[in-house]
Amino acid sequence: MASEKSPPLPPGLDLLWGRRERGQRGPRPGLSVDAIVATATRIADAEGLAAVSMARVAKELGYTTMSLYRHVATKDELLQMMWNASALGAEGLVLEGDDWRTRLRAWAIFQRQMIDLHPWITQMPMAAPPVAPNSLTFVEKGLETLDDTGLSDTDKLRVIGLLSSYTLSEARMAHDAARAAVAPGAGAGAAAAAGAGAGAAAGPGAGADAAAGSDRGGPPPVWGFEALLRELVDAQTYPRLHRIAWAGEIGGDPAGFEETEEFLFGVDRILDGIAALIDRTHDNRPHRTSGGTGTPGARHSDGPTP
Repeated sequence: MASEKSPPLPPGLDLLWGRRERGQRGPRPGLSVDAIVATATRIADAEGLAAVSMARVAKELGYTTMSLYRHVATKDELLQMMWNASALGAEGLVLEGDDWRTRLRAWAIFQRQMIDLHPWITQMPMAAPPVAPNSLTFVEKGLETLDDTGLSDTDKLRVIGLLSSYTLSEARMAHDAARAAVAPGAGAGAAAAAGAGAGAAAGPGAGADAAAGSDRGGPPPVWGFEALLRELVDAQTYPRLHRIAWAGEIGGDPAGFEETEEFLFGVDRILDGIAALIDRTHDNRPHRTSGGTGTPGARHSDGPTP
């Protein structure tokens, strides 16, 4: 449970984590958060994230825009709930395989499949790691694949972040290329429109809906990833994330966050993979003998023989 000293959670997270009751007001009780999220997701799947607005969703459902605000306070919240719903399959995900590599590969493939089902995910700004319940369940599943590797918890989280970022980046390029092929010359404009439409997901006050729906009398509290994990995850449901959060190794001050170390960690791991590829290429290459006959033999450190 939230402690009495905890500041308010970022918009949307309190609803996602059951810290705020779902709206039930109004003369037409048929409208619900689930219906709103499902309709918004259907629009985004068909037309992209830029097509999603509170007014458009209300029109599709046959309600006024103000009716939606009884259930979803801002567009920020709606986007977060859409993201959480897109990862619903993570709860029942079973990663099979005899080794960590096979299971982690399946984890990455599952993420790519989620994105292919909902390509608008690639249009969501990543101002911070997702901390919706289903998103953290997915992260927990990834961490589980690395249980027996001997890696530190910090490196496990970095590995998961690196692989997830790579998967998202590759999916984004593929879907951007597909959109450009369907509408030549519209790629840049579509991307800009998508970014504008999804701007509310960047955080409190980032979008027009957030500005209209927020009147807290001052800037909202700034949460770090570690602080959010400590506030939201419990040891029974998210044992690995809970351990990482309370180890104090990932930092809790977003204002003082230094990205260089994380970036270089990713670069170094990718370079490790390239080095392994180079070594394997050399190991599999036929070696010439000193006579230059092409018969496998010892390699010479002073270059090819004349």
